[in-house]
Amino acid sequence: MIQTLFGSVEQEPSLLEKLKSGVQKTRAGLVSALEDALQGKKQIDADLLDELEFTLISADVGVRTTEEILERIRQRVERHQLNDAAELKGLIREHLLEILAASERAPVRVSTPPAVVLVVGVNGSGKTTTIGKLASRFKNEQRSVLLCAADTFRAAAIEQLEIWGARTGTPVIRQGPGSDPSAVLFDALNAARARKVDYVIVDTAGRLQTKENLMAELQKMDRTAKKVIPEAPHEVLLVLDATTGQNGLEQARKFTETSGVTGIVLTKLDGTAKGGIIVAIARELNLPIRYIGVGEKVDDLLPFDSEKFIESLFE
Repeated sequence: MIQTLFGSVEQEPSLLEKLKSGVQKTRAGLVSALEDALQGKKQIDADLLDELEFTLISADVGVRTTEEILERIRQRVERHQLNDAAELKGLIREHLLEILAASERAPVRVSTPPAVVLVVGVNGSGKTTTIGKLASRFKNEQRSVLLCAADTFRAAAIEQLEIWGARTGTPVIRQGPGSDPSAVLFDALNAARARKVDYVIVDTAGRLQTKENLMAELQKMDRTAKKVIPEAPHEVLLVLDATTGQNGLEQARKFTETSGVTGIVLTKLDGTAKGGIIVAIARELNLPIRYIGVGEKVDDLLPFDSEKFIESLFE
């Protein structure tokens, strides 16, 4: 089952197959490299641990997680609980799953629509495309959706969102370029209430995490949303480009401090061997991964499931 803001929906049967296809590069960079390092090895020695350390860090699992895994291996060797190098792959798999599962949290349940989803992230992360794919996904769950074009900083952003609105048959609330984003949001939320819409997905300006005035604007939007719907926003999704690796983790830290991020959408996972960044984000920030992007098609945004993700890598 997939957890949504309105409860559970059925898991699509093709999820594991799509995941396996989408994480091929990460599988090669992490699991295949682990298997190569362990090939023919019986003894767990310093050289093997060095190889494992290099492989895990190269896949962007993160220094902290890598150190934890190596320490766990050393402790088990000392206690004679681990004798054969072949067992290491299973131990690493177990630890990665533990980290991802520990960060999982179901979204806040919304009893009275609309559910307000604020989407934040830097330019180029795939934010507007993600919004279009989210709209399509929600509509496939038989929910009505309205898009809010609150990225008024770039005229092209409004046009891009309208293209996605037309493609998915979703209305878009907009004003002109340079308008106050909070005013657009105010209009969108009132329109959604009047039309009894289930979801409002809000596009925001692609902010570099160093631009403090733009971060302040996000906080103003949060206050505006609460004036119309006191519990809003129900979800703040940070869109990160998986190909940026550890830079993405720094972005996530900054956004979490300033905009109350409740979940991560990791895009372009199919284009990188460094998909271990999922583990680093979960470990360092204790934030749930909500969705992952594994391709260009409208249905290539998949709900994240820790067990299925690890299974797609290791089996």
